Amino acid sequence: MKTQSTELMRYIINGFVATVVHYGVLTFNLHVLGIPSAGVANLVAAIFGITISFLGSRYFVFNRTDEAILTQAMKFSGLYGAIAVLHGCVLLMWTDWLGFDYRVGFLIATAFQVSLSYLGNKKMVFNV
Repeated sequence: MKTQSTELMRYIINGFVATVVHYGVLTFNLHVLGIPSAGVANLVAAIFGITISFLGSRYFVFNRTDEAILTQAMKFSGLYGAIAVLHGCVLLMWTDWLGFDYRVGFLIATAFQVSLSYLGNKKMVFNV
């Protein structure tokens, strides 16, 4: 049980660091580089955040380097792509179809995202 709780704590730390990097790059893109589109600035920032998340998962959270990095990166990308679609579908249904507050829908979708990301990374990407 201690190993599981340590892994979860590392997952939380990794997610926090990836989020800080994502937000930092977004802010840099908007205020220093002067990228006029928040969407474009965020897309670039998301690539940095996702890369940090992947590397942190590979070397810090699950510490699984026995498989080729490209293979793991492809699985990771597929998992995150599927989770992004699910996140969007939850918001679509919750807010657009049912008419509920988008902020609550975002929290619900994010809870799914965090849970599925942890389980998917553990079982599918890093095979722990």
